Amino acid sequence: MAESIHKRRRVVIALGGNALGDTPKEQIERVRAAAPALLGVIDEDTEIIITHGNGPQVGMIQKAFAISSSKDEKVPVMDLPECGAMSQGYIGYHLQQALGAEMHKTGKGWHVATVVTQIEVDADDPSFRSPTKPIGPFLTKEQAESQARQDPTFKFVEDSGRGYRRVVASPRPRRIVESDSILNLLDNEFIVVACGGGGIPVVRDTDNFGCYRGVPAVIDKDMAGALLGEDCDADVLVLLTAVDRVAVNFGKKKPEGPLRPLPSPRPARTPTRASSGGLHGAQGPRGDPLLRGPPDRHGPSSARSRGRPEAVRGTSEHAHPLH
Repeated sequence: MAESIHKRRRVVIALGGNALGDTPKEQIERVRAAAPALLGVIDEDTEIIITHGNGPQVGMIQKAFAISSSKDEKVPVMDLPECGAMSQGYIGYHLQQALGAEMHKTGKGWHVATVVTQIEVDADDPSFRSPTKPIGPFLTKEQAESQARQDPTFKFVEDSGRGYRRVVASPRPRRIVESDSILNLLDNEFIVVACGGGGIPVVRDTDNFGCYRGVPAVIDKDMAGALLGEDCDADVLVLLTAVDRVAVNFGKKKPEGPLRPLPSPRPARTPTRASSGGLHGAQGPRGDPLLRGPPDRHGPSSARSRGRPEAVRGTSEHAHPLH
């Protein structure tokens, strides 16, 4: 009789971009502080995949290029796909250093690798027709008009009297381009950092034999994390946030009722919750992958061969299952 193959449990851990700090110095300090907890999840039966946000980091990179470009015409303005790729690289580098240092202290011989990750989105996603995701710094009307003249594809909106900001699409993720590379690393016992900032959005370029082309957009990192969990056949998806759990009426200016913790993920109830606005603001996209699951490419449930991943929420100190 053939010997049964033991399958290790896979855990996807999503770190928030704001939790990484506002400067490279803050970031390396924070990931070094988090490294023991991240490695503490690993044992002979468990392996981890790490993903992360990158909002502040992308903003910092874009601002640096924008200021440099305004002072030196030889310095180009760097658009969102390239800024996202840069942020994935340097955040991954810090995570690799932090995890490597902790493994050195504890005598662990594991390996860590970062995959600069592209995620395919639908070129006809409705969000491209009506972009609403604000990015970048606040600008004066004159600065916004100047940038729009330089690149007519840029769209700006006035933001509550504070100035003008560029807005981009936020399409739903459809496919992780580097999924095979991620799986190969996992199968060879690597700790993998992937899909940083929701991944770099790409579409098929029909004018270039269907090759991928980056587009200026922002994919919600928690939706990308759910897709990563599905593609990696994960058992658990952990979303580390600044609050202890996903809650109905969180962040509403005029809540319809008291702040109520969401007791457990129930996919059948998700459309009602999402459409009614019960999960509001930043909690909306976090509740979406927990309840709805990843995009409906193969069916409604994620991690199909093992059932839907167990959802875990909370802060890094108090993460616990949604029961």
